[in-house]
Amino acid sequence: MAVIDRTGIRALGAEIRSWSASLKIGAAGMLLIVLAAVFAPLLTPYDPFYQDFAAVLEPPSLTHLFGTDNLGRDIFTRVLYGARIDLQIGLITTYVPMTYGVLIGALAGYAGGWFDTVMMRVLDIAMAFPFLVLIIVILAILGPGVHNIYISVFLVAWTIYARLARAEMIVERTKDYMTAARVLGFPTSRIILRHALPNVINSSIVFSMSDFVLNILLVSGLSFLGLGIQPPIPEWGAMIAEGKDFIFQAWWICVLPGLVIVFTGAMLSLIGDGLARRIGGQHRSIL
Repeated sequence: MAVIDRTGIRALGAEIRSWSASLKIGAAGMLLIVLAAVFAPLLTPYDPFYQDFAAVLEPPSLTHLFGTDNLGRDIFTRVLYGARIDLQIGLITTYVPMTYGVLIGALAGYAGGWFDTVMMRVLDIAMAFPFLVLIIVILAILGPGVHNIYISVFLVAWTIYARLARAEMIVERTKDYMTAARVLGFPTSRIILRHALPNVINSSIVFSMSDFVLNILLVSGLSFLGLGIQPPIPEWGAMIAEGKDFIFQAWWICVLPGLVIVFTGAMLSLIGDGLARRIGGQHRSIL
């Protein structure tokens, strides 16, 4: 008869509750942000571009929850509409490179040989340069704007996913189920996509939550530097850049959009932490 380790079960139960709580809190927070962005026209009566010069630099109040900026625009309204832009760009710049990065890395790890060698040298060269420096150089050549942000991120952001997928595939390809699939004569595409990929992609999914945060910060930072979204489009980083000259006179122009960025990053980090603990717990067994 197997002996039940009650201490181990209690520890596992506490860990499950921990990652479950992280996932629930993070998902609830992100759901709140998404719903606020989707239903922005119902949550605020103001237009994000409307300039009311009779209400310039008003502090937060019941009329203007986040106050107004130097042009009399309602900051709360611009933050809500800015969430649409930042979340959309963050989503696209995270999961599009993740898709082809994982596929390239999985193929390199499975095939090995010259293809793997070439891909690793390409990854080494790409990762030898700081990510932000490469993005700024590409944007300096192409010019600022949403489409050029997409192009620059797509060119360099896939490398970390390719490396993660390759490392996982090197481990997976030696396992019995992979050997059985090859013996049965399954094509390479089926072996990689149907059998190996569900086990290879876990680490990339966990990392994507952190990457999502970094991409939102990247867009905000580029907009702050004048290389991203251009005014008067409501974007969190551009709003902070516009308000930096009024930081001592009207702190809310910079601080409140910045707090929204911090809140979004915290919620995504909680989701990533919960996923990491859950996926890590799946590899354990109770003896």
